[in-house]
Amino acid sequence: MKNIFKNLFLATSVSTLIFSCTDLEEELIGDITKAVTVSAPNIGGAAGGGNDALAGAYAQLQWSGTANHFSYFSIQGLPSDEMAIAAKGGDWYDGGVLVQMHRHTFDPTNGIIGNTWGGQYGAIGAINDAIANLGLSAGDIMQMRALRAYFYWRMLDLYGRVKIVTTPGGDAPQSTRAELYAFVESELLAALGTTEITANTTFSDTGLPASGSVYRVNRYAALGFLTKLYLNHAVYLGTESTATYTKAALASQIIMDSNAYQLCASGCTVANLAKRPAVATDPDNLEGYAAVFAPNNENNVEHIFSVNYDEATAGGMNFAKMTLHYSSQLTWNFQDQPWNGYAALEEFYNLYDDGDVRKANNFIVGPQKDYGGSALNDFAADDPGGIVLDYTPAINELEPNALRQSGARLGKFSFQQFGRPDQSNDFPIVRLGDIMLMSAEAQMRAAGSWSHAPALALVNAVRARAGVSAFSSMTADSFLDERGREMFQETSRRTDLIRFGKYSSGTWWEKAASPAHKALFPIPFDAIQSSTGLSQNAGY
Repeated sequence: MKNIFKNLFLATSVSTLIFSCTDLEEELIGDITKAVTVSAPNIGGAAGGGNDALAGAYAQLQWSGTANHFSYFSIQGLPSDEMAIAAKGGDWYDGGVLVQMHRHTFDPTNGIIGNTWGGQYGAIGAINDAIANLGLSAGDIMQMRALRAYFYWRMLDLYGRVKIVTTPGGDAPQSTRAELYAFVESELLAALGTTEITANTTFSDTGLPASGSVYRVNRYAALGFLTKLYLNHAVYLGTESTATYTKAALASQIIMDSNAYQLCASGCTVANLAKRPAVATDPDNLEGYAAVFAPNNENNVEHIFSVNYDEATAGGMNFAKMTLHYSSQLTWNFQDQPWNGYAALEEFYNLYDDGDVRKANNFIVGPQKDYGGSALNDFAADDPGGIVLDYTPAINELEPNALRQSGARLGKFSFQQFGRPDQSNDFPIVRLGDIMLMSAEAQMRAAGSWSHAPALALVNAVRARAGVSAFSSMTADSFLDERGREMFQETSRRTDLIRFGKYSSGTWWEKAASPAHKALFPIPFDAIQSSTGLSQNAGY
């Protein structure tokens, strides 16, 4: 899907540049002559849940696009104000599908839309097969029903009207959005062993347990799914309900009251696997927010439910390849060369105060250095500023000729020395920082005040971890900005913008206001062609 111009030859001295358009990688020649010892993260085995009967179903989280290109991650981030992939000549134009995502001009033939649909239904199919054919225990079936409900929540959020298939090879009528919402809710409540979330909710012993591996759905993971569902109910159902916001607040409060999780803040550290010994500014350890997303973040105290990624045994996360410039291979000694694609939008980058630790962690900006601390050069640079690789927050244009070095790069899920094409960072689907912000928002919406005191305290606890001052009051816009700063690169921004009425009507760099129906993606053309009884969403 990349049409990269492989034309850069780096050496200690260069007298000639040779340009060619081939399928070969750019050859990067550095001064690294031997590897250094880097402690490998402890991932997999028992920590990952083992090779039990459920492993194949849970692996669908890896391969349904949670943290790679051209599927769920792309469809949640590229149409938002978080990030874009600018076309650099013939590189990354890809038939226009990426530009369509950014400008909301996509249609039912867009490949990202079709690929995401297929990925989620592939996951649902694997879960249906596990339930039907693996002789699972009652408890395991509850896990599978909750996990399937999560994937159907994705479909509810993205496409709205889909077929609710619950048997291998089965078919079903196309549901309404309200029917799909009711199905997701009922499945999660059944898995929890309750009929409703109230101030006095109790959970049956037949429901999901309150403890277990972070890579398996437990009670608090399912409550996290319910919180996401309830918080967005007005979008899904077309009617706003104070009672449903209250249920979102109650579900999240149960998680917080469990005291099973905590914000990873001061004293919560992991070794910095990206450290370059010759670069004094590289810390020995990553602490607080940075540790939540590091390559060795398994079993982080903040994670409630995570996708188990591992560079050797559980692939599917390749952020380094997706975002970094080709030459950055020499900074981290990657096995393979990056693709120079995804970059943050300048306006979004500027939402952060300079003292916000999340800004330093989430973005890679400025002049780059190689492993030995020397300036990293791009001898084919098209930037008039020179050949030193310098990631600039500003991007000159979306198409056709964006500068190769433009755009702050996605650094939240940090990298490690001698990394393989896949990364080992676990991806949190439900984490405490997110739960705290969702709880705050639900409380504020239920109370009808964006400065509701208990909610404000939750937001300020998250801000304190980021090293920024407390809010004395908030507005809807300031809360949305704060949620964006915390949740960047975690596949929530499109959903959040829609909930706040800022997605279709919103304007940002190279994106004008779009029709309201673009808040739902079209049913893919191929899906309609191959399935009986699927009709297109309105407006397409």
